Amino acid sequence: MLSAMSEKPALLFVCLGNICRSPLAEGAMRAAAQKAGLEIETDSCGTAAYHVGNPPDPRSIETAARYGTDISDLRGRQLSDDDFTRFTHIFAMDHENLRNILKRAPHDTSAQICLLMDVVEGREGNAIADPYYGGDEGFEASWADVSAAAKALVAQLS
Repeated sequence: MLSAMSEKPALLFVCLGNICRSPLAEGAMRAAAQKAGLEIETDSCGTAAYHVGNPPDPRSIETAARYGTDISDLRGRQLSDDDFTRFTHIFAMDHENLRNILKRAPHDTSAQICLLMDVVEGREGNAIADPYYGGDEGFEASWADVSAAAKALVAQLS
């Protein structure tokens, strides 16, 4: 899925508000890369500006913490034009955010842009459900999805 790179991988995870799924994905990827000894850059953002400067949703922080990952230091930000050249890969959490990213992408972007679950064999084309309006089980499901993707990414980048 990921093409060969001559530069250090820089991965951006994108959802709508940057407080639920994308910080979970960033945290899962940081943890998986560290465990594998893989040197990468990670970040997360939202396509909307609803939560710029805010920490992740407390339920995201709690879910990640249950799996040994601290994401409490992350702060929401919105997708910027610089992201299309700063990152080697931009991963959307769902189809709507993927469409919004692709609409904003300059024609000369150097980033590979796709759904995050496209990197998980058998899950290509699947979205990660937004847990914001639900209960803890939605955050657990999001963690399971982003962790599977992080594991797949580490395997592809190693």
